[in-house]
This record gives sequence, structure tokens and C-alpha cells, in this order.
Amino acid sequence: MAKLIELHPTDPQPHRVRNIVDRIREGALIAYPTDSSYAFGCRIGDRDAVRRIHRIRRTDKKHNFTLVCADLSEISIYARVENWAYRLIKSLTPGPYTFILPATRELPKILANPKRRTIGIRVPDHPLVSAMLEELGEPIMSSTLTLPGDDIPLTDPLDIEKRIGHDIDVIVEAGTTGIEPTTVLDLSTGTVEVIRVGRGDASQFT
Repeated sequence: MAKLIELHPTDPQPHRVRNIVDRIREGALIAYPTDSSYAFGCRIGDRDAVRRIHRIRRTDKKHNFTLVCADLSEISIYARVENWAYRLIKSLTPGPYTFILPATRELPKILANPKRRTIGIRVPDHPLVSAMLEELGEPIMSSTLTLPGDDIPLTDPLDIEKRIGHDIDVIVEAGTTGIEPTTVLDLSTGTVEVIRVGRGDASQFT
């Protein structure tokens, strides 16, 4: 059964943040709150965790994963970003947006879309996530915590524990989250294409 770890929503306790990050480094699959909704999280390239997410969400290899980054400086390591795209991303982050970008060779193949070689990138506006990323020193591989048959992501840690507590390792509780996933903007073809309308305002692109 997953371990439930409670943290202060705006001033997360450092020793508990370290505990979570240590578990991620050891290969744990976690459920954690973001500025949009709850998400799965694990270390970049962790094949076992990726397979577990596929099994829980019943997705295939075409499923788009997201790298949750601390700031824009990390993005260029894993994705190719043209100047216009960088300016757009900078204007919308931190915030509830996911940007689809061409992947670089530094990105583990298991995370990239196998057909298009793209990856989702996002910089959340959430104190806990920022603290986790600072402690980890690298992005977190992530996927929205929406289960098969559900229309919205899970938001209640106790509900998460009840439904998938046997399938993940850690559930992080740090206040309430929204019920909307991120807005997804595809920037990989030289234009802005709205893939999913979520919490982030997409009106300027539609």
C-alpha cells in the first residue's frame, strides 16, 4: 500500500520533501498535487515506473509523457526550442500549461512519442513541486492522474489511496488541487496548435 505523506501546501517541510525525493531516486512511482490537478511522477527514464503508468492508465506507447521542470533553463536539455516558442513559453510559465516540443537526443527514448519524437514540457506554479524539483536537481517525469473511465483527474488523496494505493508507492498530500488538467499547446510544427483546453487560458490561440 502506498505511503501517504502530508506536507504544508505553501511552506512544505524540507525533511518531508527530501523523503519524497529519496523515494523517487529509489524508483518510486508517486501521486502528487500540481497547480492544475494530481499527477503521477517518477524519475526520468525509469522504465518500471513508465510501465506501471501505462498499466494503470491503460495507455500504449503513443501516450505523451511530460517533463515537469523547475525553470526554463532545463527545457533545452530535453527539447528543441525555437526563439518564438521560447518567448511564448516564458510568457505563460510558471503556470498550468504543457508544451509539446521536438525531443533532443538527451531524452530517454521510452519517454518520447515514438512516431513524432516529441515530449511535453511544463513549469508548474506550485510551492511543493518547486521544492521537490530543487531537491531532485532534474525534471520529474509526469502524467496526469486520470484513470480509465474517468472524465476528470483524481483530486482527493484518500480516493487515490482507495483506488490505486496498491499500484503506486507514495501519495503526497499538500492541500487541494483543481479538477482540470493542463492546457496542452503543440509547438512542434512551427505554429501553436491547441491539443487540449484545460486550466490554462487558451483563448488567444483559438
